Order: sequence, then structure tokens, then C-alpha cells
Amino acid sequence: MADVPASDTGFRAMTRLPSLTALRAFEAVGRTASVRAAGEELSVSPTVISRHLQNLQLELEVDLLEPRGRGLSLTPAGEMFHAHVRQAFDVLRLAVREVRPTQRDSLNIWCIPGIANRCLLPRLPELQDRLKGLEIMLQPTLARPDFTRAEADAEIVYLANSPPGQHLRAELLAQPQVFPVASPAFQARFPGIAQPTDLLLLPLIHEESTRQWEQWFGKAGVADLPVLRGPRLWHAHLAVEAARLGQGIALANRFIVEDDLAAGRLVEVLSHPVRLGGYYLVVPTGRWRDPSILTLRVWLKRILGNGPDE
Repeated sequence: MADVPASDTGFRAMTRLPSLTALRAFEAVGRTASVRAAGEELSVSPTVISRHLQNLQLELEVDLLEPRGRGLSLTPAGEMFHAHVRQAFDVLRLAVREVRPTQRDSLNIWCIPGIANRCLLPRLPELQDRLKGLEIMLQPTLARPDFTRAEADAEIVYLANSPPGQHLRAELLAQPQVFPVASPAFQARFPGIAQPTDLLLLPLIHEESTRQWEQWFGKAGVADLPVLRGPRLWHAHLAVEAARLGQGIALANRFIVEDDLAAGRLVEVLSHPVRLGGYYLVVPTGRWRDPSILTLRVWLKRILGNGPDE
């Protein structure tokens, strides 16, 4: 056998990995806090899981888990190690999914509720015709999917900037103008709104925080804002609904309120060229050129990218 430099052998010794099976057992136990649950997930007995954990801790010479009640909890060292191990397994799952040829029969799309309900749902049969043989699974949600666990094939989300991510790719679909809206009755009660500072004297409706209004005022050139008050309704569609009911002024864009403006249920209180973010399509990098994803991208850019204000 050829001679191996001492420095190389030392490096190999220092970086020798524990058993992959033991690491899988530890990852599952750390995530479920249960030897039994980990065994059921990995289709082995709790005794086997316990043996893997014992061997792993002996090899690393550190306690990774400790008893808590009827289950187990991670020690501080175990928490740090588990975070790295779980991330490593997520990367492996993603790599396997991207390299393995699969016959897909569905397209799972996570989408923020406003766009899902008002823009996508009415046109869903059109997308279905384009995705022949694929079942569309549209999930309106404010949660973000974990692509490493295949929770979604694609995501449509409203963000201030393109989302970072080593294994994700994003495309800006639309960046609509954001403007204040209210009911016609509300506007009639408060006539004469001519500039952004006039809005500070009126009841404002917020989503999860006052941040969106603060950003809007900043883009509109209003400095030295007072502390903004008003109800926080968490979801954009609830804020818009409260505006329809005459409870105050909400921020919206035409993708969300186009029908209400056309029907006279809402009015644009003040026109100002403010854009706060955009609608992005987010997809795992390895899926970017899949035929189904390409079809979805083209379709979305047509119905959103060529929509109002674009």
C-alpha cells in the first residue's frame, strides 16, 4: 500500500464520522423526544434505538440526551449537535429528491391567502388544462413551507426582497403599487384627504404590526412619524374586510382589491406611487426547469406580471 502522509492520516482520524445509522437514530430521537416514536419512524425496536444512542455517546465521549419525565431531552451539547445533524439530513433528503427521477402526479402550491383566493382560484381550471395529468394542490397559508421536507413544490409569497437560500430559486412575479383604501361611506365622513400626512389623523387598520404603514409613510416622504395606533388583524384580507365595513383605512394593492374597487365597495383614498415589496415564486433549485414548474411560472407571470400597475 502506498505511503500516506502523516498529516493526511491525522486529518482522516479527526474527521471520521460516527455510524450513519446511529446519527439517524439520534436525529429522530432529538426531534420526537421519544425512543419509541423514533423506533416507529425508523421501523426498528426501541432497544435498537437505545443501543445506537449509547454507542454514539460513547464514541463522541459526550452526553447528548438526558431523561425528562417519561421521555428524553437534549443536553446543551446535544442541542448544538442535533441542529447540525438535522440540517445535514435535510440536505441529504433534498439531494436525493432532486437527483432521483420521479413520476409526479400532483403539484403542491403554497400561496398567501389573498392571491390564492382572488387571483388563482378563479383561474384554476385554466392552469389545470395546462398541467395535463397533474393534480393541483393549492394551499392558502401564511406559513412558509420547508422545501427540504417536500412540504411544497412551489411557493407564492409576498416579500420585501428576493428570499435568500442556497437551495432555493426565486422569481419576482409582480411588484404592485400599494395604496390606502376605505369604504365609500368612510371617505364621505372624512373628505379632503390630499396628502399622506392627512392619514395620520384617521383610524388606520394594520396587519400583524404597524410596520407596513410605517414603511408606506416612509416611502411617501413622511418623516418623524408618531406612534401609530389602530387594530392589528394579522391577515391582509381581514384588514381589507375591516376597511369594507367602514372601520378605517387599510393598505392594499390592486391584485387584492380590484373587484371591490370595480364594484364600489372600496375606494382608493389617496393615490401615491409607493411599492413596498413584490410577489415571488419560490422553488427548489433542482426543480426550476421541471416542465410543471415552467408551466406554472409562465402562467403566473401572465396573470400577475401583466396585471394592474405592471
